[in-house]
Amino acid sequence: MKVIQKKICLLGEFSVGKTSLIRRFVEERFDENYLSTIGVHMSRKRLERAEYALDFFIWDLAGGEDFKVVGANYLRGSAGAIIVCDLTRKETLTALPYYAGQIQSLNPQAALVFVANKADLVMERTVAHDAIIEAITAFGNTYLLTSAKTGQHVNEAFAALADQMEK
Repeated sequence: MKVIQKKICLLGEFSVGKTSLIRRFVEERFDENYLSTIGVHMSRKRLERAEYALDFFIWDLAGGEDFKVVGANYLRGSAGAIIVCDLTRKETLTALPYYAGQIQSLNPQAALVFVANKADLVMERTVAHDAIIEAITAFGNTYLLTSAKTGQHVNEAFAALADQMEK
């Protein structure tokens, strides 16, 4: 079977759950202990597609000011990104267009999937559907509600990215 390799990135502000989403996808587990990513961490996961295998090389990039210093260097060669906000922190929405713009400035054809993470924290949610749509409208108007803790729509987010890369 043919194997295709693609570099993808997870982007978003500090503490939105990027590392937890990757852990859930790659290792099928969730860890309550929060450790901030410093720089970049890489993982690999194979997705079986209809006619080939797709190896995702997943770059987990630090968010916030750390990203602004070295982000473009890490994004080079990326075929796509999952861009993450935190449903319990409204301020993470404003960064979605920034991260999308950064990757598309280096690769205008990059596939983008937006996710609103921490859907399991229903009582703590401060971000409304309309606010998410407003934040991402320049790049599309679809996103997935995910929970790294429960696994809700995590695999679907990575599968959606793979589907977009096939177009």
